[in-house]
Amino acid sequence: MDNLLENSRYKLLGFENNKGLAVIMIVSTGKVTKVKLDDLLKSEIVDDLSRSEIKSVYRKFYSGGAALTAYEINDRHERSWMIYVALNLLLFALYIFTNVAATKLVYVEYFDVVVTPGVFLYPLTFLIVDMLNEFYGLRLARRAIFFAFASNALITVLLSATSYLPGLSGWKLDMPYSEVMSHVSSVLVASSVSFVFSEYVNSYLLSKIKELTSSRFLFLRVFLSTFFAVIIDSFIFCFIAFYGTMTNAEILGIVYVQIVIKMCFAIFNILPAYGARSLFKRYVSGAQVV
Repeated sequence: MDNLLENSRYKLLGFENNKGLAVIMIVSTGKVTKVKLDDLLKSEIVDDLSRSEIKSVYRKFYSGGAALTAYEINDRHERSWMIYVALNLLLFALYIFTNVAATKLVYVEYFDVVVTPGVFLYPLTFLIVDMLNEFYGLRLARRAIFFAFASNALITVLLSATSYLPGLSGWKLDMPYSEVMSHVSSVLVASSVSFVFSEYVNSYLLSKIKELTSSRFLFLRVFLSTFFAVIIDSFIFCFIAFYGTMTNAEILGIVYVQIVIKMCFAIFNILPAYGARSLFKRYVSGAQVV
């Protein structure tokens, strides 16, 4: 109640360290304005701020912007959260595409191998999780994995339910649709299990290697975390998705091919990881990425 009474007109939202600005919201209108720290301390605005907000303003002013406050830690910059949402949506889109596309097996005659279309894009999910881990930490990276898993589970239930709906008599696509949906559902179940295990291993290893190397050698943690995650993902997914419809030798053949292709992507993921980290540090205000 004290804070509500103190913040009757203005509220401190955060700081822009590179410009020495405080971000202030006018409570009555919701308008956001930016004020220089020295001007803020001379204005009537500071008289309306809560004690904790005033303390943060003084700490930021006398430290020259170097001191961290609760507003950098708890109230992340809007741009940072937009990037987090965008990465989550991209992870979800790639995840669902690779799952649905896995119902079609592609024979590459030149190499005499059988693959699924998603094998060329699925490794990007490891890069996205690595970026989430790098930018936002293990806890938020795992939340993104959980959100993707929960969405996948919901789609699995909904697609399975559509197969039991009465079809139009004489519609020639009724049986093929049921067969495809049945296979899609099994693929989604397989991918859910493999996705959770592999991405959790990926995020944990990346976080652990980052800790052991004191945040150095980004290429090492990106490659090693993806290396083990790829092996786990390929074995779990292929055996759950295709067991009973193909021989074990055929499944192992697909597993080995997927591992080789995904490992190539693991190597190529290193360069985008460095580029993404550089862009995040440059354009996201207040982000501290090491």
